[in-house]
Amino acid sequence: MAPTIPGFDYQRVQVAEGVSLSAAVGGSGTPIVLLHGFPQTHLMWRHVATDLAADHTVICPDLRGYGASDKPAETGPETYAKRTMAADIVALAHALGHDRFALAGHDRGALVAFRAGLDHPETITHLACLDVLPTLDMWDVMRGRSAAVGFHLYLMAQPPGLPERMIAAEADAFFDYFLGIWTRNPEAIPAEVRAAYLDACRDAVPSIVADYRASAGIDVEHDQADRDAGNRLRMPVTVLQQDWGAALGYDAAALWSAWAADLRHACVTCGHFMAEEAPARITAELRTLLSR
Repeated sequence: MAPTIPGFDYQRVQVAEGVSLSAAVGGSGTPIVLLHGFPQTHLMWRHVATDLAADHTVICPDLRGYGASDKPAETGPETYAKRTMAADIVALAHALGHDRFALAGHDRGALVAFRAGLDHPETITHLACLDVLPTLDMWDVMRGRSAAVGFHLYLMAQPPGLPERMIAAEADAFFDYFLGIWTRNPEAIPAEVRAAYLDACRDAVPSIVADYRASAGIDVEHDQADRDAGNRLRMPVTVLQQDWGAALGYDAAALWSAWAADLRHACVTCGHFMAEEAPARITAELRTLLSR
């Protein structure tokens, strides 16, 4: 049996025609939704979620295309656009009785959260993005740098067919590679959780690739349209990143400031999987955000 978040109930909620999300729900109080990254599932929030559940309703879904949530077979740009995935999360929260809620995301989930903040400012009360740059800025940062820095971004941006076949041929090795190189504390992801991540990814190669492919196309278009229109995040925003930004030669705080007027930016000394490697720090930062 796959591991679960202790004390949380698991529900399936329809969020769009033919698409239901699996979500772990626990606690009571003002709501916060926590979105996972790659190559993970909602389990990455297990420590933070149980702590926050002491005084908040905490909702931890698997994103469309990941984990136990539905994986639409149609993998065109709109299906896995962050705009579509953000609408899923708003529909999920509304179905659970929450018209307004705080939202935190890591990695891919942070991109979904960012898009939700821009598209649904009346719904998102507070926003946290962990260890990611907005898609438009990310591609600007990557331009002119070695493709080895983000080879998976370029691989999964290719037209349908080859990336899916290549990754599916060695799915466990591909996804486990990132679980290895992106952490500074391997013990933070115990064997049973690591196995659950690999099981989930193995069954989701086409949808994961489609998610990344959308970020090389339609997501950039949506970000650019917002930048051209001068749209910014209206709610309090916290951005937490590990200290890799300086090594790549860019100023993450400055990039995020262009999107958010009410911004707290801070670095966390850990690897990429910060909610698992530094859960006490992440929980404290989220509580601080929620008090703003």
